Amino acid sequence: MGGFKKFMLRGNLVELAVAVVIGVAFGAVITALVMDLITPLIAAIGGKPNFATLYFTVNGSKFFYGAFINAILAFVIIAAVIYFLVVLPVGKLMARNEKEEAATERECPECLSQVPLAARRCMYCTAEITPMAGSAAETPSA
Repeated sequence: MGGFKKFMLRGNLVELAVAVVIGVAFGAVITALVMDLITPLIAAIGGKPNFATLYFTVNGSKFFYGAFINAILAFVIIAAVIYFLVVLPVGKLMARNEKEEAATERECPECLSQVPLAARRCMYCTAEITPMAGSAAETPSA
């Protein structure tokens, strides 16, 4: 029983559970926004009182395409919010972090392995290479 308790209280599991609950709540809010505000506006433009109840009939079966359009609009809005408020900022942050890290290695022109910037000889193929500008190996020692 102690192992199960330890498993349930792990950080990742709790964070995932919180994310799912918030995601479901956010989805409900967006669905309500679409059903109660956006599609009635679209329906008013089209002259229908309730867009969600639009349907067509085939052999007595009703196909509610208005409800399907509501679901598609809710999905598109949620996807846009996730992209613009989560994916795009995280991508920019990751790109900024990669730029801030100074390069400490470069490629050997002979064997294409990574060698330190100040190296004058490749440690893998022993080819002579010129040190990069501004590296410690360029300055002559007495």
